[in-house]
Amino acid sequence: MPRRQAIQAGVCGALGLTLADALQLSAADKKAFSQADGERKQAKAHSVIQLHLPGGFQQQESFDPKPEAPIAIRGEFGVIHTPQGDVISDNFPETAKVLDKATLLRSVVGKVPDHGLATYHLSTGYPKTAVIDYPQMGAVVSHELGSQPIPNRGEGNMPPYVAIPAKHGFSGGTGFLGSKYGAFEIGSDPGGRSYQVRDFSIPPNVSREQFDRRLAARAIVERRLQGLKTDENKLDTTSDFYKQAESLLTSERAQAAFRLDGETEETYKLYGRDVVGLRGPDNRFHPKGLAQRLIVARRLVEAGVRFVTVTYGSWDCHTGVKKTTLDLMPALDHGIKGLITDLDRRGLLDTTIFWITSEFGRTPKINSDAGRDHHARCYSNLIAGGGFTRGQVYGSSGPTGAEAERDALPLENLMFTIYHQLGIDANKELLAFGTRPIEIIKGGKLAAALLG
Repeated sequence: MPRRQAIQAGVCGALGLTLADALQLSAADKKAFSQADGERKQAKAHSVIQLHLPGGFQQQESFDPKPEAPIAIRGEFGVIHTPQGDVISDNFPETAKVLDKATLLRSVVGKVPDHGLATYHLSTGYPKTAVIDYPQMGAVVSHELGSQPIPNRGEGNMPPYVAIPAKHGFSGGTGFLGSKYGAFEIGSDPGGRSYQVRDFSIPPNVSREQFDRRLAARAIVERRLQGLKTDENKLDTTSDFYKQAESLLTSERAQAAFRLDGETEETYKLYGRDVVGLRGPDNRFHPKGLAQRLIVARRLVEAGVRFVTVTYGSWDCHTGVKKTTLDLMPALDHGIKGLITDLDRRGLLDTTIFWITSEFGRTPKINSDAGRDHHARCYSNLIAGGGFTRGQVYGSSGPTGAEAERDALPLENLMFTIYHQLGIDANKELLAFGTRPIEIIKGGKLAAALLG
């Protein structure tokens, strides 16, 4: 069950759903316990903001241009120099200004050029199988680290894992971990005019006094069930849902983290709120909403959320790669610069990993429809903060970008290294279904050259 639905179930229970119904909802929750042999590492980072570009992001028009290649490979765009003397596509003039604070990864290696299978691999670190459903990275972080304490405020009451506006449909879920470790999906776009987090307030026909009475009644029933030796795993999971729902419904600080209150015009401008791409079907220019999503992600990290995923755009450019680029990249360019700059100004960049992903890249050669097709053997990511190097271009692809030429970076190694920075030993085994030990990342290795 997705976290949002689980919390909704908890809210409904507090407001009238029977405990029997709530226990039935938690019956699908699966056991997962940590093995004792995992080594707890010193964390360099506290949080991750993952900006996911679904559909297959074109590295040739972004982070790995090939200006010396024939036009059928290099495409129609030029290049721009970074302060370090490297080149990226001229679609990223704003991003180029902050690459001294980030690392370009030009040699990421995936496994399969299929949207669903590649997204699952990116999200879990495992190929999809019919035997075991593996947990998303955010769910593992939630399981291992929980909520992050807020300095001078005690324990945080934020969900550890949040998806803006929702988790990707191909990305899997909590796998063999309990559903309480899944993403809290806000279910609304912060960039939209009607932005409102669903199921996030007490219904108007229920007073706070009535709400408190129903919580008290539920607690009495729960204590009685515990005395009758009811299945503690089911009961504890249900209790967690209720507590999470109650904290979100009654905490002004928690609710404020999801809003945009108090953000200045200078901040909106920094993130590129009003940047547009091409005209829409109505022949008008429309802002893309990425700025607001990233601002909310930053606010959530400030409030103690461990793992935030933000999705943006649809990059499956089999036809018209130029049109896709011109439409979606201006807002992305400003958003990248805005978030890195803002995190740095607020002293959060050292402890927050900003990771730009896509399930794979695009083919070196432009096809007959002026587009690029799926390509998983070598593509690009960008990573900043959290103890990763600054100003580095890691790895390289060959003259056409078809294969990694230097320092190939398997996706498992990259994920292993991110876990390492969070203080999680990715060699650690979790027990699936209480009996089967499974490594967090199988076969992953630390990419030490990425760490500052």
